[in-house]
Amino acid sequence: MPVMNAVDPRLSDPAEATAAFVLRRAAPEGQPPPTPLIFASPHSGRLYPDDMMDAAALDAVSIRRSEDAFVDDLIAHAPAYGATVITACFARAYIDLNREPFELDPAMFADELPEFARSRTARVAAGLGAIARVVSEGQEIYRRKLTYAEARARIEGAHRPYHQALEALIAEVRRAHGFAILIDWHSMPAAAARSSGRERPCDIVLGDRFGAACAGVLPTRVERELEALGYRVARNTPYAGGYTTEHYGQPGRRAHALQIEINRALYLDEATLAPTSGFETLRAHIEQLTQRLTAADWSALRAG
Repeated sequence: MPVMNAVDPRLSDPAEATAAFVLRRAAPEGQPPPTPLIFASPHSGRLYPDDMMDAAALDAVSIRRSEDAFVDDLIAHAPAYGATVITACFARAYIDLNREPFELDPAMFADELPEFARSRTARVAAGLGAIARVVSEGQEIYRRKLTYAEARARIEGAHRPYHQALEALIAEVRRAHGFAILIDWHSMPAAAARSSGRERPCDIVLGDRFGAACAGVLPTRVERELEALGYRVARNTPYAGGYTTEHYGQPGRRAHALQIEINRALYLDEATLAPTSGFETLRAHIEQLTQRLTAADWSALRAG
């Protein structure tokens, strides 16, 4: 698939350009994962295929406003501590991996969607379905209507492989340890961080679907470690967790999922999408958090 990649020459390798994800293992292939932790970054991809850009009304910088920019870099150290990492290559604006695959807006398409498409969700209404209509500032992405065939190609070529790999990884970890812990990493606009209901903007929001996606010990431990590092932490407001957290967070089946949203003001210039001086500090703190989480005793989760 041809790729528009002017924004990030590091991902110009053809093998990565045709992949829907990158899997960084914590152990050699064929060996069991050394810890039950999986880190995922579904929104940090920087690949914008030509078929998308040919239909787009935005330039290569404006279209990046929806990225969880550099979150994959913030967690890249995790395999050194025993956590397996899976990250997206394709951009969130191309296909949102944190949505149901057929969560589509019929107004975006020139032809009819199949009856099974989920077209009446709050996310679709906001323009943020599996194929987004707008970037984060509300700018319209496309200058023409798409076809269902285009949507299907994105779902089959990127969404499905990513989730097949993630599902297989969770099963592998559960076989090795009796349970799995999935942490889904994201970043949020500074404006969203100010809407957490607190007097001061929060730094990090933990989303566990209001307790449904994981045992309470997981967000409690993560919150305690983050607060010890000096961060202001909120739970479930304004983000309680998306499709990934809801779909894979099944404590009764020994699969625990937690979404982490990081305030972009901590590390990113949101106007230029360039890392700020806070990037290295944040990355070092996430490394400390990773080290503590992978060293922790989570055996109580084996009971389901």
